[in-house]
Amino acid sequence: MTSKTILVTGAAGFIGFHLCRRLLNLGHTVVGIDNINDYYDVNLKYGRLKELGIHDDASKIWNNATTSDIPDTPFTFIRTNIEDRDQLPKIFKSYPFDIVCNLAAQAGVRYSLENPEAYIDSNITGFLNVLECCRHHGIKKLVYASSSSVYGNTLDVPFSEKASVDQPISLYAATKKSNELMAHTYSHLYGIETIGLRFFTVYGPWGRPDMALFLFTKAILNGEPIKVFNHGNLSRDFTYIDDIIGGVEHTLLAPTKNTEVYKLYNIGNNHPVKLMDFIEAIETVTGCQSEHQMMPMQPGDVNQTWADVHALKSDYEYQPNTPLKQGVEAFVNWYKSYYK
Repeated sequence: MTSKTILVTGAAGFIGFHLCRRLLNLGHTVVGIDNINDYYDVNLKYGRLKELGIHDDASKIWNNATTSDIPDTPFTFIRTNIEDRDQLPKIFKSYPFDIVCNLAAQAGVRYSLENPEAYIDSNITGFLNVLECCRHHGIKKLVYASSSSVYGNTLDVPFSEKASVDQPISLYAATKKSNELMAHTYSHLYGIETIGLRFFTVYGPWGRPDMALFLFTKAILNGEPIKVFNHGNLSRDFTYIDDIIGGVEHTLLAPTKNTEVYKLYNIGNNHPVKLMDFIEAIETVTGCQSEHQMMPMQPGDVNQTWADVHALKSDYEYQPNTPLKQGVEAFVNWYKSYYK
């Protein structure tokens, strides 16, 4: 495989970090950017960057290009905002990117109720800036993160890319739907190949502290009660990080028979798990029982997610195959090691 130069935005994030590591292991040159915001513990983000050879002092300097100190690791990190209309074009001008993968976004459904402006800045203005940079710097392929949240509270399962997604129930979901529309426009007008990936619930080592597996594991190991929303009547298409990264890698690098310039795919496990079964799996792996605080449904949350992944399997040979217990065990082992 010919080595590529790839831009990964959101490189200090959960999925972005794992993707950078996979691409580097495959021999590609990677430039990662991230603003390292404080939506959750920034030390975890610095920890991910350390794994890529970028240390705290370097990653705290804005708009400064720092190369990895791990031998034979062609990774460069730049701390910046994707919505910075002065800085982002300079980065595109400085590096001959073959492909762009935009994973930078303000994440979280519930937080969008508290700080809606952050979602417009990053997810709308920032994504437009990425599209404009691709347009003006000759980028022919853009892979970007959408979300299963665009499906809202539909009862039609499994979720199909052909379904209507015009009724988002959170601002976060609305911004992700907007990204898909914006990408369609740039594919139509400028011939840029855009591939939107609707991520379903991703879990695994180095995961986000605001996600269920992290919150539940932390509470269970500390002997604290866990909050169970909608009285446990939820299900999620939990997907292990290695399966997700395999899918993203293929959309970035693998050939496909789908010649459309605008493409959208679900990327999940195609196997929903009831929330109470998920909790039971964590308890089994940790060897600890937990007290359950039954809570009402949270605003913006959805009852269920279930990915139909036939299109991604057909076009890119996507094949998620990590059993839930194996994935949960990998996370718990990482958590115990990282937090001692």
